[in-house]
Amino acid sequence: MIKFLDNKLFRYLSVFLFLNSLILPVKSSSALAAWVLNTNGFLELRTKSNTNLKAYFQKANQLSGDRFWVDFPGELKNPRKIKGNGPIKEIRLGKPNKGKTRLVIEFEEETYLNPLTWQMVGLDQNRWRIKLFNPKYSFKKIGEGLVEKKRENIKANQNSINKKKNNYGYLKLPEVKRNKYEVVIDPGHGGPDPGAIGIGGIRETDIVLEVSKIVKNLLSEKGVKVRLTRKNEVDLDLPPRVSFANNTNADIFVSIHANASRGKRRDINGLETFYYRGWRGRLLAKRIQKQILRVSPGSPDRGVKQGRFYVIKNTRMPAVLVEIGFLTGRLDARRLEKIIHRKRLAYAIAKGILEYLDKVG
Repeated sequence: MIKFLDNKLFRYLSVFLFLNSLILPVKSSSALAAWVLNTNGFLELRTKSNTNLKAYFQKANQLSGDRFWVDFPGELKNPRKIKGNGPIKEIRLGKPNKGKTRLVIEFEEETYLNPLTWQMVGLDQNRWRIKLFNPKYSFKKIGEGLVEKKRENIKANQNSINKKKNNYGYLKLPEVKRNKYEVVIDPGHGGPDPGAIGIGGIRETDIVLEVSKIVKNLLSEKGVKVRLTRKNEVDLDLPPRVSFANNTNADIFVSIHANASRGKRRDINGLETFYYRGWRGRLLAKRIQKQILRVSPGSPDRGVKQGRFYVIKNTRMPAVLVEIGFLTGRLDARRLEKIIHRKRLAYAIAKGILEYLDKVG
């Protein structure tokens, strides 16, 4: 989600935020596939999957009116201008520099805009929406291409989607030697300690326990022995979690958590994975982070980082702590409250673990 910042210093400067994900090669075609500015003031975009967007706003100056624009990776082949109507003076599509595409919306004078409230929302891995204004007069839709999938295509694919919805077998997990590896999965918090409390009262302890159990099942199906530090809502302090792991012959330790921002800011979202020491810990963190980002398009990549969390600092085996999203973030919380997304995250974590085990042998 992109939310524009409140700062008077930005009156004549660009205000921008980023959605982190895959960046396309410089010589690739434009990631912008279709766009439409609807009569309700919403701009909708369709891009290539997992595109990195950069959005800006600039106040009017002597040369032009208020402008909003979005930059996309990949180069536009045919720069062009489109005449606007109503509050829209002009729409321009161009190449600000090599390997980039820019969609600019210039507004007529006296169009009321409040960019400090604007939010770019990822609807799925290749569709985005932002409300730019409230039309006061009749306004004709402007756009190019088809932003939404055709209804007949959706209907044609619905049966196969429903069959796959609760079955992750089709998302082929890596194969490893059966009965060779042992993994400890640590669902954070529990019992009287609910962890983070998010939008709508969603609790970290519930989310991470469910995800952890699904990870266990997925790994067990691949012949990996899995132990959970807790299997239900019990009060479990940090030292017993570490002792539990160190008393096993586990190859790795993975602690699963969900985040919360200070002040419960809904514009803060993202995924991150921590390790404490060693190339093995870092490799495990990188493999898991890569996979959870793939199933969470639009959620910012907060990176792989070194951390001094007790459970990863004091375990003897390679250990990581995974933050699967912000329960206080509008984008992440909306996803985490859905069982299908929790299953996707569990699959991603399991895949990252299996990739690591396969790599290190």
